[in-house]
Amino acid sequence: MLHSSTAWLIPVAFTLIGFGSSVKSTIAQTIFPFETSYDTEVTLTPIPSSDVSQAFVSGFNPNAPYGLTNFVSKDNYSRIDPNTGNLIFVQDATKFGLQGYPIGGEVFSGSGEDKLFGTSTATATFDFINRTLTGSGIITITGGAGRFRGAIGTLNFTEIESLDQDPNAPLKGQAFLSGSFQTPQK
Repeated sequence: MLHSSTAWLIPVAFTLIGFGSSVKSTIAQTIFPFETSYDTEVTLTPIPSSDVSQAFVSGFNPNAPYGLTNFVSKDNYSRIDPNTGNLIFVQDATKFGLQGYPIGGEVFSGSGEDKLFGTSTATATFDFINRTLTGSGIITITGGAGRFRGAIGTLNFTEIESLDQDPNAPLKGQAFLSGSFQTPQK
């Protein structure tokens, strides 16, 4: 009798172990809404022998959420779309046929360890009547540091710069961001 009970328990034990190992655990997420603006400076540097410029954007807001007071977008590449007259911004110069340039990225940071990293795409429209350059795009959050390690999310943005500025100085303007990102709970 003991033999038949043992024979019956072994398949049940393997079934339970197999069932338990196929159950996926749910990882809780912490969601961070993100809505703010940054005072920005945009520098466009023409790349010799091309119709492409390399863009660098920096921003600051002492009251930005989560202490992310600084914003930097570096190694963006822009050119005018001949069909629309708009500027197109990408972070991979090979999309414009250029080789050997670094791929760009976004960094939000503050005074501590907390940071967000991302990538972006954008377009900008010249409004010569109102003397402004208005851009819009998406920042895809791809990671972070500190309490934002493992962050993912999407931030939409618009940015406005006046064209009535010193043409030899960075364009000063303002960027408005809205969206959210999430991190896995520890």
